[in-house]
Amino acid sequence: MSGPTRREIVALIVGGAALSAGTLPASAEEARTAGPTTPTFKAPPLTCDTHFHIYDSKYRPDPKASLIPPDALLEDYAKLRARLGIERSVIVQPSTYGTDNSCMLDALSRLGGAARGIAVVDTSVTQEELKRLDAAGVRGIRFNLGRNTGATTVEMIEPLSKRIADLGWHIQMHMLGADIAAHAALFQNLPVITVFDHLGRIPQPGGKDHPAFKVIADLLQRGRAYTKLSSIYQDTAVGPPGYADMAVLARAYLAVAPERVLWASDWPHPSPGKHGKPDDGQLMDLSAEWAGNDATRRKIFVENAAGLYRF
Repeated sequence: MSGPTRREIVALIVGGAALSAGTLPASAEEARTAGPTTPTFKAPPLTCDTHFHIYDSKYRPDPKASLIPPDALLEDYAKLRARLGIERSVIVQPSTYGTDNSCMLDALSRLGGAARGIAVVDTSVTQEELKRLDAAGVRGIRFNLGRNTGATTVEMIEPLSKRIADLGWHIQMHMLGADIAAHAALFQNLPVITVFDHLGRIPQPGGKDHPAFKVIADLLQRGRAYTKLSSIYQDTAVGPPGYADMAVLARAYLAVAPERVLWASDWPHPSPGKHGKPDDGQLMDLSAEWAGNDATRRKIFVENAAGLYRF
């Protein structure tokens, strides 16, 4: 008789922990957030979540992966979409699967025309594969340099940027703020747009005084970049409920170029930081509050994503 699968083992661990605490999450989606809060902010039509991941243990992790979270399936994400009022989504290839985009592409195909994808490739990728990814709905490639997996490197950024330029794609950078500042010259003349994950992963209490803020802000003003209002829980020093330090940083970007800021959930929050899993509804409400007015809210929740991802 065969032993339990990895998914069954994870389910037993999670279930046992919940029972020992005297509670059991109402759904797998709720288990990945601090609570099932419905935001008071009503998302406008065609709201786009520009960054989420799917994890499915039927797909083999990359041997070099340092982060292998429990399953977070498309069925679970669908509950979040309904709760937050999301109509469009951008699924991002996580570090867990390296350059094997199979899990991401499967979810992308199931989401249909209301979704786009961000792949991870290295310099061995063929033009035929890039065209196949484009036809599937991929609109960019990610360099996850905030987590050292070896799948991509700084040296790959320029050559791969040149290869995807004709497709109209962009590069997505998960890079720590100190590294963004150190590689500032690299981003100045790339032939494609750069999207900086998670407000540029700028550490606190540095915030808008950190040198990486100036690098990113200058690129936003020149129309050469976007940044994502997401995963604020990774770099906050003060934490919930208000994330006051990250509020200052978010508002600073919004003051510089509101047409270059994208909202994202970062579900299922694979790297929650020292303050633990966030409350998705609360995070959406905070983003709407920081935007300050309805015109800016439409930009960060709908219009900016519609243009970048070609919905």
